[in-house]
Amino acid sequence: MKFFNALFFIGMVTFLLVTNLFAQWEPDVRLTYDDSLSRTSHNNAWCIAANGDTVHVVWYDMRDGNWEIYYKRSTDQGTTWGSDTRLTNATAQSANPSIAVSGYYVHLVWVDDRDGNGRIYYKRSTNGGTVWETDVCLAYDPDGSWSPSIAVSGLDVHVVWHNYDPPDIYYKHSTNGGTTWSSDTRLTNNPADAQFPSIAISGNTIHVVWHDGRYGNWDIYYKRSTNNGTSWGADIRLTDNLDWSYSPCVAVSADNVHVVWRDDRDGNWEIYYKRSTDEGSTWETEIRLTNAPDWSRLPSVAVLGSIIVHTIWQDDRDGDNEIYYNRSTNGGTTWETDTRLTDDPGWSYTPSVAVSGSNVHVVWADDRDGNSEIYYKRNPTGNAVAEEDLRRKTTDLRLHCHPNPFTDKVNIKLGMYDGKPKMDDFFLEIYDVSGRLVKAVPLTTNYLSLTTDFKAGVYFLKMEGYELVKVVKLR
Repeated sequence: MKFFNALFFIGMVTFLLVTNLFAQWEPDVRLTYDDSLSRTSHNNAWCIAANGDTVHVVWYDMRDGNWEIYYKRSTDQGTTWGSDTRLTNATAQSANPSIAVSGYYVHLVWVDDRDGNGRIYYKRSTNGGTVWETDVCLAYDPDGSWSPSIAVSGLDVHVVWHNYDPPDIYYKHSTNGGTTWSSDTRLTNNPADAQFPSIAISGNTIHVVWHDGRYGNWDIYYKRSTNNGTSWGADIRLTDNLDWSYSPCVAVSADNVHVVWRDDRDGNWEIYYKRSTDEGSTWETEIRLTNAPDWSRLPSVAVLGSIIVHTIWQDDRDGDNEIYYNRSTNGGTTWETDTRLTDDPGWSYTPSVAVSGSNVHVVWADDRDGNSEIYYKRNPTGNAVAEEDLRRKTTDLRLHCHPNPFTDKVNIKLGMYDGKPKMDDFFLEIYDVSGRLVKAVPLTTNYLSLTTDFKAGVYFLKMEGYELVKVVKLR
């Protein structure tokens, strides 16, 4: 009995400690210092991405006399930051960037007017943002393209955007880390506006949301591919009310799909949330997340692990636009109280959120300094429960490789001590000694026989999203 009481006491102390840690939002960090405008993108995209200790931020900036894309990174989880890097150098406007990261590969898309109208351009770094390759034009439409959103898993890179005329959603993907690209796929075909798509991926399932006016007012729609973008299912209408629902953003972890958007049904703009727990096959009833007297808009959502869902938005309940945050610690079933992250006399707007390990990272545009600058904030323990969940899974997982060293083929087995893993949750990445991602393989079974044409040397096998690493040698 004494042992039980002691165990209960330890559990209570641990719970209280973790709860207290969740409140530890650190002070705002100003990332840009120039006398012109710096802005983050619409909420369908993410201007921040994180992987391990490295945090990547992009924005568009007027310091050069026209809008250009800029980049900045931190290699110590947001504690310190490197210098600004100008990624575009065109005579016309470059705007609305969206960034995604997998391992050492950093992928970027944006809208660019250098060819006379808006086109979707792409750029990548294969060494964690140190060096960037040449710009690539991904999409050309005579009437212009807008609002790209990008998602990545291993070497699979997926991009969506909307064209102006007709106003439909388009999709494109690469299966080799951005080296080559598929042709465009038109995802919608209706006479009304389909705009601002947002994309997320888990395994081979790709999830896209957007707002659409086909029935006279904007509603939120969803579409998915279960075979890595080869074919697509039907459009699913997620909202159906007499007022406008628009500006959606989507995040996914395994089977759980999370969508946030702004909605007019309550007489003013509020943030709403909806989820699917079966990869988008069925959807639960939406939940109203805000109850403010004024506008709440442009929400961004992120998730890592199956437990905590993070959302952030701009809100003018305080008389000007401030950044607010909320989260669910049970996968979206219930939500906590709103947390106000900024408190300054200027506008704070268009935030993005990303998660890596136990860290929650937020970036936004802010005009407290007399012009719009880029600001950053983090909570180093805000994703602690999900990090614990990942650590538990990592402890339970084992990668077995034989033979090791090998010549041209290696057999890889994924084992789990507390039961068979759900294979859709896992993705195998192979890195060489320089840290370059050389192959990424989805695990559809727990056994893989992998034939390679790699050069002789040492390779690192890593489970994407986990710290589990196995070293193998090729003779």
